[in-house]
Amino acid sequence: MPAPTPDTIRALTETLADLTEYLRENPDPGEALALVEPLLDEYTGLPVQLGDALRALARAVAGHPDTPRTPALHLLVAELRTAAWEQTDQHTLHYVLDGLRALLVSGCADTAVCPAPEGCRCR
Repeated sequence: MPAPTPDTIRALTETLADLTEYLRENPDPGEALALVEPLLDEYTGLPVQLGDALRALARAVAGHPDTPRTPALHLLVAELRTAAWEQTDQHTLHYVLDGLRALLVSGCADTAVCPAPEGCRCR
């Protein structure tokens, strides 16, 4: 596999910016949900991937023989690792999508009380 380049990563961030702009135009909620779902996949979504990338960066910098071994380095690597865990913790956002999907299907504002449209007091 060829190594990614800054340009390929920039293209990814531009695509994400395009998605954000599109979502600001108030598309159909079902379509918006379908577009965001891959970003928040429990196993391969952005929170997990970004956390993994930050941990890999910390490992690459700390493990490189030319990296100066200073207290500042250890602090910065620790910050990267902390940020990685914070990002990875966001993987639970896929549960929010599950709740949104249930709400859109049922049309009910409280799916815990009223999971079926025919029993919905919210309509």
